[in-house]
Amino acid sequence: MAKVLIVDDAAFMRISIKNMLTKNGYEVVGEAENGKVGVEKFKELNPDIVTMDITMPEMSGLDALKEIIQTDSSAKVVMVSAMGQEAMVRDAIISGAKGFIVKPFKEEGIVAAIKKLG
Repeated sequence: MAKVLIVDDAAFMRISIKNMLTKNGYEVVGEAENGKVGVEKFKELNPDIVTMDITMPEMSGLDALKEIIQTDSSAKVVMVSAMGQEAMVRDAIISGAKGFIVKPFKEEGIVAAIKKLG
């Protein structure tokens, strides 16, 4: 099953996503609290899939996505956004994101989005 890195500034969101994914057979290999740490962990852990919050301190998810794609153009990054962030989601897709999940999400939604990527 795919190895996943979870990047979100809210600890409860990381725990929530981790629980949903591990329950469905995914291996969560790491977590990061902002985009900067997310990029470092991506390089260190080489996950199959990254869930990336868009709005975070220090480095946004969009900037982190761009840096990850520069490092590995085939990286599979799924953006996690709040309602009303359509413009940012569009920018993320253009920048190389492979999908997106809108908060609040249900377990089936996040698992389906991850499953699409392999």
